[in-house]
Amino acid sequence: MRMIVSLIVLATLLCANSRVRGDEKTFVEQSNQYFRRATSEKTSGAVVLIARNGHVLYEAAFGQANIDEKLPLTSETQFRIGSITKQFIAAAVMRLAEAEQLSLDDPLTMYVPNFPGGDNIVLRQLLTHTSGLHSYTERPEFYSRVTLPISAPELIEWFQNDAPDFSPGQKFHYCNSGYFLLGEIASKVSGKPLAEYLQSVFFEPLGMDSTGIYENSLPPKRMAVGYSFVEGEYQFALDWDMSWAGGAGAMYSTIHDLNRWNEALHEGKVLSSASYSAATTPVKLPEGEDGMSYGYGLVVNRIKRLPVIGHSGGLNGWSCDLRYFPEQHTSIVVLTNSFPSHPTLSPQTITHLLAENFLADEISKLPPIQEDDSLDQQSLLNCIGRYDYSGAVMEVTLDGKQLYAQLTDQPKFPIYARTKDEFFWKIVDAEVTFLRDEQGNVNAARHTQNGASFTAPKLTDVLQISEAQLDKFVGEYQYGPEVVMKVTRDGPQLFARITGQPKLPIFAKTATEFAWRVVEASVEFLTDESGNVVKCRHNQNGISFEAPRIMR
Repeated sequence: MRMIVSLIVLATLLCANSRVRGDEKTFVEQSNQYFRRATSEKTSGAVVLIARNGHVLYEAAFGQANIDEKLPLTSETQFRIGSITKQFIAAAVMRLAEAEQLSLDDPLTMYVPNFPGGDNIVLRQLLTHTSGLHSYTERPEFYSRVTLPISAPELIEWFQNDAPDFSPGQKFHYCNSGYFLLGEIASKVSGKPLAEYLQSVFFEPLGMDSTGIYENSLPPKRMAVGYSFVEGEYQFALDWDMSWAGGAGAMYSTIHDLNRWNEALHEGKVLSSASYSAATTPVKLPEGEDGMSYGYGLVVNRIKRLPVIGHSGGLNGWSCDLRYFPEQHTSIVVLTNSFPSHPTLSPQTITHLLAENFLADEISKLPPIQEDDSLDQQSLLNCIGRYDYSGAVMEVTLDGKQLYAQLTDQPKFPIYARTKDEFFWKIVDAEVTFLRDEQGNVNAARHTQNGASFTAPKLTDVLQISEAQLDKFVGEYQYGPEVVMKVTRDGPQLFARITGQPKLPIFAKTATEFAWRVVEASVEFLTDESGNVVKCRHNQNGISFEAPRIMR
């Protein structure tokens, strides 16, 4: 389960920024036009809702729930919602804390005895992704196993001995292991299976009758089909057995149910004011930095400079976004049945579009951003370089006294200084803050867009390998019974795509070993006596395995 962080989709947002302001009827038609262009009878789709003060301003469904059967999406279609589940789990744990059935400062081992290192991890750190636990979904063999059922004790045993990423409380790293454990703890303390507990405290009281914990053996009747948009085509997505998701992301829902939840949660009907305040306060790390603006199952950020609270969700076949603008009492719900998805159907892009349309009056009243044009040449020079955006690279260059930023396969655009280290785009609602080490040298950039942030390390010079040599590694490698890694080349760049995952660039560490940037993993290509590549060795989290080459 992923908290989706979108890269800049300039082609889409350029169209959005060109819209003229108008009344609500105009905004509805503008939104309809966008979705008509983005979907057809041959595409997956999106179901969206925006409501203000309990009044629905816009509700729409475009695209197909089942492409083969030409079954369209509707507002009643059910979707897996991935990591949006986390705010329900966080609220469940806090309800138990309010009832004094547990404390957020209880050690993990109070509820999961003998968990390695669990004496030093408290529940609060599981909620804020600061426990240091390694996320089990990042294990290299995860995708080769995720289609098969597993019990909760088996899954915990599978990941509990993984080496931690850091000491508890020291850093932020998004971690599905923590929320899976929290789901089991909520079940244990309440004395009910997780599905029953959530039903009794949230779903039934709030009238969320189309929401629950997904079971593969008993799928809801109105479920969409999940797709992956890969190399320009829609294909059936890898079908997770949701026993692997649990409290980290196993729920399904509809736009109306999630709107009911959003209004109840943020209008004080779910948690006490003290609990809600804690949930919506970003965790502070020892160095004083916000941990990705993350509270308890919720991200606190801004869209178009308006405060916003929410979470995204994503797993193979499904991506979604749920946001609440507290000052405007406005909810936005976006559910889609594809991941990876076409950029125009990115939930965060759609959220941005709806906010820009229906909150236009509030946005227009914001004071203009003040530019700082007093920066000297040396300050600007410190920012130039290449930054690792996981699936792409952002290159920052300087022309005179103007900085430019260019994302892989996108145009170059100027960025403007707000302070020495904070810059923003005028063409899109995005900003970047350059981060410095103790010596004052820029070593990373924090990108914020569409209400989400991520940190991109600054890249050092990479090893250059000829295209002819890179071609020797191109092919398919058998990672498991139904899992293949496909290696391709585009110019001087190698890409790798593992079944059910996006295509990502890999970068040379040596003449034969390449590393991913999005995860700490590498692949080494191995040859026979004649120098032909016959297999590869995948290395991740201290685990290695070999995969034979099956196609060139």
